[in-house]
Amino acid sequence: MTDQLVGPRASVPAPGAPAPAGARAVAAPPKLRRRPAVVVLSVLATCLGGLIAGWAYVSSSTAQEVVAVRSTVHRGEVVTAADVMTVRVGVDPALHVVPAARLGSVVGLRAVVDLPAGGLLTAGSVSVAVVPPAGMSVVGVGLAPSLLPGEQVRPGDPVRLIGTPAQGGEVTGPQPVIGGTVVSIRPDADNGQTLVSVQVPARVAAELAARAATGRLALVLDSSPAGALP
Repeated sequence: MTDQLVGPRASVPAPGAPAPAGARAVAAPPKLRRRPAVVVLSVLATCLGGLIAGWAYVSSSTAQEVVAVRSTVHRGEVVTAADVMTVRVGVDPALHVVPAARLGSVVGLRAVVDLPAGGLLTAGSVSVAVVPPAGMSVVGVGLAPSLLPGEQVRPGDPVRLIGTPAQGGEVTGPQPVIGGTVVSIRPDADNGQTLVSVQVPARVAAELAARAATGRLALVLDSSPAGALP
């Protein structure tokens, strides 16, 4: 039997004994510190990302092209091509919006209610009603600011046009009164007056036009229970 030569073994210091001279000190491995706050934030970020992704999927799957209002259209005014636009939004099925394909069909219709800019156009908010209807006429009346009420007058408002005496004259007896409904109203930058188109019975249209030419009319705004064109 051949004896095996065994080389000298490195001496291993006993526990607690000082390290031999010239030996390298081995650093202890760093201890990992767990931060619960970081773990919680990571979980929340993951959940939030999932919610956002789900919301984006649902929104994209229910979004559709519909007609929206670009510029405010007041009740009774005609909708023009510049007043409307198409947008892609998610719409509640209970809301009867106008599809984008029908954008051209709403141009030329009249607003049944005030249409604020940025809102969606619904089927019942515009009408094909012709103004003036049978038996009615529309007369334009130019009025100075002092002959208009301080409250804003809008299309659809019931008004009375009352004859006024000449400048510096006295009021003698009852003044002529013609009732009607405002169709449109716009300022006239050339003369500082406001042009009010009023719908009146055809039988008094000629009288109102003649009195409007004299500039001796004042407009009175009345209460409007229904607030719509007749």
